[in-house]
Amino acid sequence: MKMGNVSNDDLLGLLKESNFKDSQEQGNSKATATARTTEEVIDECKLFYFAGQETTSVLLTWTMNVLSMHPNWQLQAREEVTMILYEVLRLYQPVVYAARCVAKTTKLGDLTLPPGAQVTLPTLLMHHDPEVWGEDVEEFKPERFSEGVAKASKNQLVFFPFSWGPRVCIRQNFALIEAKMALAMILQHFSFELSPSYAHAPYSLITLQPNMVLRKFYIGIETMSSWLSSFVSNAVAKKLCFIIKEQEAYQLVCSTL
Repeated sequence: MKMGNVSNDDLLGLLKESNFKDSQEQGNSKATATARTTEEVIDECKLFYFAGQETTSVLLTWTMNVLSMHPNWQLQAREEVTMILYEVLRLYQPVVYAARCVAKTTKLGDLTLPPGAQVTLPTLLMHHDPEVWGEDVEEFKPERFSEGVAKASKNQLVFFPFSWGPRVCIRQNFALIEAKMALAMILQHFSFELSPSYAHAPYSLITLQPNMVLRKFYIGIETMSSWLSSFVSNAVAKKLCFIIKEQEAYQLVCSTL
């Protein structure tokens, strides 16, 4: 990628600025080896866009699904949004595992991992481990997060739906704020319930998704998308409504709340 003047007021500009600084720090002789290629920058932009809309919309979909199973929590959700989102992320996190490539020889317990080894961390399994979370691990119990993430399990480092360490999701805080805003607004205007035909069968298609989602609206899908776009990103609103429109499983009923 060619070096030159860059603007840091958007994602592409930040990537180019980072690329330029890395090359300067390494020296001109190593610039070609360390700089990102145009294709790599394009891939980074695609990943950021996908991660920004897919995971948040799937999180909201699962939250509405679970609240349909537990209508008593729909009432409490107006005050306990954070606990509910954390518990949904524990049970049905959008990305079910994290994969990493070992950069140098690393000692991990009794194992020695050579450079280039692929390591997969099955976060979904860890979030469902009864030895960590207790015998009620499969139950929807947002109150387990009442004292924060650190005290929700027997090991404070087990809950990481956004990954962990230097490669933690950079959109984590924004995603949670956006999800809280969307859920709070939805709960102010709607209540929802499961359809009698609903079958609980989560499946993984890049992200973990319900087998079916919403069956019936008392407002139009396009109206819902436009309304959601007023307080969350347009991409998230369209993705959530696309899932609702394409798959049928529970009802969203207008509420007088």
